[in-house]
Amino acid sequence: MLVQQQSIQFSEHSSLYDLIIPKNNILRKINDLVDFSFIYDELLNKYCTNNGRMAESPIRMFKYLLLKTIYTVSDVDVVERSRYDMSFKYFLDMNPEDDVINSSSLTKFRKLRLKDTDLLNLLINKTVAIAIEKGIIRSKSIIVDATHTLSRSNPFSAIEVLRERSKLLRKTVYLFDDQFKESMPKKNTDNDLEKELAYCKELEKRIENEPSISSITSVKEKLNLLKETVEDTQENLILSKDTDAKTGHKSADSSFFGYKTHLAMTEERIITAAVVTSGEKGDGPKLPKLLEISQENGIDVETIIGDAAYAGKENLKIASEQNIKVVARLNPSIAQGFRKDEDKFDYNKDADRFVCPAGHLAIRKARQGTKDVGGNQVDTYYFDVEKCKSCPLKNGCYKDGSKTKTYSVTIKSELHQDQIAFQETEYYKEKAKHRYKIEAKNSELKNVHGYDRALSYGINNMQMQGAMAIFTVNLKRILKLM
Repeated sequence: MLVQQQSIQFSEHSSLYDLIIPKNNILRKINDLVDFSFIYDELLNKYCTNNGRMAESPIRMFKYLLLKTIYTVSDVDVVERSRYDMSFKYFLDMNPEDDVINSSSLTKFRKLRLKDTDLLNLLINKTVAIAIEKGIIRSKSIIVDATHTLSRSNPFSAIEVLRERSKLLRKTVYLFDDQFKESMPKKNTDNDLEKELAYCKELEKRIENEPSISSITSVKEKLNLLKETVEDTQENLILSKDTDAKTGHKSADSSFFGYKTHLAMTEERIITAAVVTSGEKGDGPKLPKLLEISQENGIDVETIIGDAAYAGKENLKIASEQNIKVVARLNPSIAQGFRKDEDKFDYNKDADRFVCPAGHLAIRKARQGTKDVGGNQVDTYYFDVEKCKSCPLKNGCYKDGSKTKTYSVTIKSELHQDQIAFQETEYYKEKAKHRYKIEAKNSELKNVHGYDRALSYGINNMQMQGAMAIFTVNLKRILKLM
């Protein structure tokens, strides 16, 4: 049961907040900047208003998840820190003497309350509205790019993941007590999952039995990470494959298993739109959606800045119809000709190859035709027919008995000619200098807020993780610019 929106009930100890938490504390600044009542309004229909136990405030639960993202900690540790960290208590609208929730409540909140909620667009819309209201966004350009996130179900075996977690825990312990090596259990050297699990449990027990070590915050955090991995491995026997994740290509020789987040961002580095897909999806086809969401969020777009993946014929056409300039280096291989949408393959700019709907990368390409002005050239991409023979999507794509499978694209078009001329202008060259900004934003998401790897399985959880990470970096950027 959820009663009318909750607010902090001041106690005789509430004045401690003004004494302890400085005005420039980031959590105080976020609380002052954002009216979180929009979370209550969004989730109200997920609660019963007249039956059942009293529910924890959805705003407080959301803030717990936000703290997890800001400080990159586990459910257990964010709750534990909120027990003694006064800035956390203040941010959570708690009295200093209030008790904390059970960490398992966060899992239930994610699964029961945030399920089927378009949290990604909701949070981006909120931060963009704040940025516009504060007069932060002045440019009329969006910079577009995609960043990849590895699936939680990674290419390593369960044993390898357990060994990496236990190694991290041991290294942290040795930083504080190098002599503790003598108390460690003997490592498992066999390729046996049950023996590795037994070793990890014994390692946990040894460290927990030594309060002088286990009470250290950094040790406790690594210990909790190992425990979560052990529990997950026991539940699944092996680290199960993430059914929504797919293999994508960072280059012709480099691949990853996971997801892509396609981003649009202003020159002021405020993210205005995001679309999460599986890893094999191309970057260029997501531009129309990124543009649409950015415009719906109140951004006046006159220029789109991106790399060669976004200079496809369809994107140039859509931009031209809205008098929007595309600052993206033209790659003629992106021209898709007159194929139907269902027959089009995605172009991977990093590998300089096309990817078929089944996710297979072309193995080579060849260019045909004359280079003369007005002449037509064609790029032909060749695929591995052995994969085509057993592909579940081969109907209408590969003819049984064929010795080759190719995909050809015409290079020359009027739109491309106009784009070639535009690339030589000073306006293009000046705007192109801003593209590096989104690379820095991708780095911040990954290296500071843990967006390099998925925290849970499935694309819905990936979208939720993206929502929290983008909300965080946008708020930090707004505070910095203010």
